[in-house]
Formats: sequence, structure tokens, C-alpha cells
Amino acid sequence: MKRWFEPLSSAWVGVATHKLRSFLTILGIVIGVAAVITLMSIGRGAEAQIISNIESMGSNLITIRPGAVTFGGMRSAAGGANTLTMEDAAAISEQVSFITSVAPSYSSNLQLVVGGENMNSQVTGVTPEYKQVNNLELADGAFLSEYDYQRGAKVAAVGSNVVETLFGGTNPLGQQIRMGGIVMRVVGVLESKGGMFGSPDDAILIPLTAMQQTVAQPRTAQGGRVVSSIALTVSDEEQADYVVEEITSLLRTRHQLSPNEDNDFNIMSMEEIASMLSEAIGTMTLLLGAIAAISLLVGGIGVMNIMLVSVLERTREIGIRKALGAREWDIWSQFLIEAAFLTFTGGIIGVTVGWVVSYIISSTGLMTTVVSADIVILAVSVSVGIGLFFGFYPAWNASRLNPIEALRFE
Repeated sequence: MKRWFEPLSSAWVGVATHKLRSFLTILGIVIGVAAVITLMSIGRGAEAQIISNIESMGSNLITIRPGAVTFGGMRSAAGGANTLTMEDAAAISEQVSFITSVAPSYSSNLQLVVGGENMNSQVTGVTPEYKQVNNLELADGAFLSEYDYQRGAKVAAVGSNVVETLFGGTNPLGQQIRMGGIVMRVVGVLESKGGMFGSPDDAILIPLTAMQQTVAQPRTAQGGRVVSSIALTVSDEEQADYVVEEITSLLRTRHQLSPNEDNDFNIMSMEEIASMLSEAIGTMTLLLGAIAAISLLVGGIGVMNIMLVSVLERTREIGIRKALGAREWDIWSQFLIEAAFLTFTGGIIGVTVGWVVSYIISSTGLMTTVVSADIVILAVSVSVGIGLFFGFYPAWNASRLNPIEALRFE
């Protein structure tokens, strides 16, 4: 047992004897680990927040948008073609199984005026099913009803940002918004979901029938009423892939696409969007961690410098120990353990500092942070690994000293 504890004891004496040098060595590691923890927690927090927001829209949501089409060898931009229609939405609802609701919508940019305030914003004409399909909640008032839709009522449901911009934060219910040449009455305010992909905070929703009266809705060559997108929900998430395949087959048939032609529409599920964003943010998180790890590398070089200085200062001590029978392994392990101890201590303190900084960032509302166990384990492991890696050469150098020359060293 003594054989194992002696190197630990010798390493502790070396650290405690040179407090300032040990402190500076640990400080470099603390800064590096704290930077890794903080930056990676910010990346993980951003990922968790975005995934949570997407899931709040409904994991069973599928969205169909116009895709790229080819004219005379020239391919148009995705979303730039009028390839989806109200008739497509009706066909999907009638012919595809496992679908709960279908909600076509048409969007257009309009100038909005309320008193002395005005803004140019995207207004979306929707059906009553839009609320259920997109998992929307109301903070106040009511959503667009079937009655509103059937008679093309001049009513609107707006997001929280619109309320703040046009109404100065006052209650907008019953107030009017001029949209182009018509006047809409606000009947509902959507519950805020924060800045996110597809957030309803900037939404201005009116009945699709009223939209057709406000803006001339384009038609296809076959007379179909063009829509900007078709959103739908599936009754069983396990059948989502089947639903996508069925919709693809149906739309290709309806759009008369030949087997060698690409789809003129894009189908995307919330699960796919979440997966893509998660992968992208995960890559960003690793990049942030790699940038922060540079400071750990600098700290490791500092460890090597300090340990080489330590070997030089303790050359005579090493000579005495060797003269008294210490083996190369004893000397080597002492200095290696000393380096590992310094970086491990720096790693633990760095984790604490990083967690505190992450907590402060999260508590102030600047952004969401997540400090997970794998980040902590990774940071501490890397810090100890750096200690062993950069401490190896000084330890090996110390163990190879000639005892006679070491005793003569002044």
C-alpha cells in the first residue's frame, strides 16, 4: 500500500511547496475548462430550446410547400413556383389515410396601418383547421371560426409581436387594422412561443376566403386555386412515413409528373426539421467546444513549462532520492502524478466556474444553457489527459537524470 501512496505523497509535497507556481498552472486549466463548459452549455441550451419549440408545434405535423420546377432546362428556386392548390389539399384530405386535419394557407405581404403606426408584414389566409394543425393557443379572444371562414369575415388573429408593434402593447381586441384596401377587426391574440422557427408571434391570420377578396389569388393553368403551403397532422406518428409516401404519389399523379421528373413540391415533417436543426446545432456546439479547447491546449503547454522548471529546480532532490535507492519509475510517477493532480484540480474548479457562469447566463434570460454530465466528464477527462500528455516529457526527463550529476547540480 505504501508503494502506491508514496508517489501521491511526494506529488502533494511538490505542489504544496510551490504554491504560486501551482496556482498559476491550475489557473490556466481552470480558464480552459470553464470556457469549454460555458460555450458547450450555450450550444446545448440552444439546441434544447429549438427542439422544444419545434415539438410544441406538434411532432405529428407535416408541411407541404411548392418545390423547384424546371422550365426549358432552367430550374427555378424552391418555393418560387405555384404548384400547390386548394384542390390538392382537398384530395389529400379525402384520399390519404391516417390524416387528422388538413390546413391550406396563402400568404402575401401587405401594408398594415393602425392609427399612426404602420408596418409591412406577411398576412396569411387560413382555414379554421389551421389552429389545430399548428398547435396554436390563444392568449386572449377567439380564433377564426368556421362561420368566419364561410362568409369571408373581415376578422384577424394576431401574434404578440404584432400587438406590441401596432398597438403599443394595449389590448387589440375589437380594434381595426387596415390591410391594403380593406379593414380587419382583431378577434384574437395568439399565445407567444418565443423567437423560433415558424413562431406565431409575428403572425397575422385572416380567413382564407377573406384573403381571396383582399389579394387576387393566383390560379394554375388548370384553374386550381394556388396556396402557399398545406399543413396537416397525422393520427399515428408511426404512420408518418407511409403518409408522406402516399401524399408524394398522389401529388405526382395530380401534377402529371413523369417518372424522370423531380417533385415540384417539398414535404417536410417536424421530426425531420428537428433532426436537421439538431445536427446543425450539434456541429456548432462541437465547433464552440473546439475553439474553447484551444485555451486548454495553451494551459497544457503551461503545465509542461512549469514541470520542466520544477525538474530543473529539484535536480539535486532527484539526485538524493536516486542515491537513496529511488527507481526511475518512482521519479517518473511522482512528476507525472503531480502534473495530473494539478490539471485534475484545475478541471474540477473549471467545471464549477463554468457551471456558475452558465447558470448566470441562463438566469438573466440572455439565453438558455444546459450543463450535461457528458460535457463535464469530457472537460475533466481532457484536462487530466492534457496533464498526463504534457507532463510525460518532464517526468521522463526527471527519471533519466544521472544521480551523480544531479548531486553536483547547484
